[in-house]
Amino acid sequence: MPLALLALAVGAFGIGTTEFVMMGLLPDVADDLNISIPTAGHLVSAYALGVVVGAPLLAAVTARMPRRTVLIGLMALFVAGNALSALAPDYHYLLAARLLSGLPHGAFFGVGAVVATGMVAPERKARSVSLMFLGLTVANIAGVPVATAMGQQLGWRATFLGVSAIGVAAIAALALLIPRDHAPAPATGLRGELAALRSLPVWLALGTTVAGFGALFAAYSYITPMLTDAAGYADSSVTLLLALFGVGATAGNLLGGRLADHSLRGTLFGGLMSLVLVLALFPLLMRTEVGAALAVALLGTAAFVTGSPLQLMVMEKASTAPSLASSANQAAFNLANAGGAWIGGLALAAGFGATSPALAGAALAVLGLAVAGAAYAVDRRAVPPRTGRERVVAGHVPEEAETVRR
Repeated sequence: MPLALLALAVGAFGIGTTEFVMMGLLPDVADDLNISIPTAGHLVSAYALGVVVGAPLLAAVTARMPRRTVLIGLMALFVAGNALSALAPDYHYLLAARLLSGLPHGAFFGVGAVVATGMVAPERKARSVSLMFLGLTVANIAGVPVATAMGQQLGWRATFLGVSAIGVAAIAALALLIPRDHAPAPATGLRGELAALRSLPVWLALGTTVAGFGALFAAYSYITPMLTDAAGYADSSVTLLLALFGVGATAGNLLGGRLADHSLRGTLFGGLMSLVLVLALFPLLMRTEVGAALAVALLGTAAFVTGSPLQLMVMEKASTAPSLASSANQAAFNLANAGGAWIGGLALAAGFGATSPALAGAALAVLGLAVAGAAYAVDRRAVPPRTGRERVVAGHVPEEAETVRR
């Protein structure tokens, strides 16, 4: 694997840290700015809104620019957003800065995935994407806990200055490690990128992302009350247990990348079925502390096995213009975050019990399987039947047949 993937992973680490660290800093921010914790919670939503808006918008605006330049520019915007967050004089300025910080998130992962797959052999594409996502999953193990502790000890503004420093390091790594000839300007331009979004297979792939990761966030958004109310853990133990989720997510991400290079669709179906099983077992596993710890780790593994296959599938369905579609998949991921949390909250508010959000998540994972199955059926219909008289030249496999095989 090329060393340039390290630069993408560093950027992903910074993005993953700033995305999730606000959740641990809400009480500190609320006290400092004299606002309520629910009001401070809007800072999390502002970042997610920035991701959803910025992912397709920035990918479209930069469609004709060299991708190496785009990545450096997106990371510069990320640094600016976090620096302004650290310097924000009041809540409204911080809200705007968090929105700005979220704008480059989706486009960075989208364009980064295109660059990563362009630097490796076809049989290593999924692994290259998983190595970029490694920065995001490691952020949940190391970046978020360290940044949260920094904010609690030195003030929340120090956290965002530290994240800005990570962004500067990522810019230097991108400039040094990504060769110019591996990230040229795409020939299709904006019109070609937009045309890719008119494809039904692309929308089915995006729908699978929304349903599949919505299943994750339906449960994960309420993991703390599950651990404390159902499993009996003390509040002080939750941080360590969430690190277990990060370990599971890292393992699942690496496993998914390796398996998807052998069978992309098989890995996707296997990951979604595993997610259904893990979420369905949550009420049973949450009865003991050991079972609950196992459930948290398995949730991260099962969910992130599907990350690389879904990203690669969207890119393959929009193969003539993958940047916009790839970035749109990151917007779909954040829609899954918001939608899954809402659905899980409905189950909890209805009085179905502390573990009911996990069962709601299992239902969403089943929906994801159904959408993935529909995508497979569409692909099957798109490939003409073999008559037995076609000529095979030098062992060449037609692109359509290769897509169905994968």
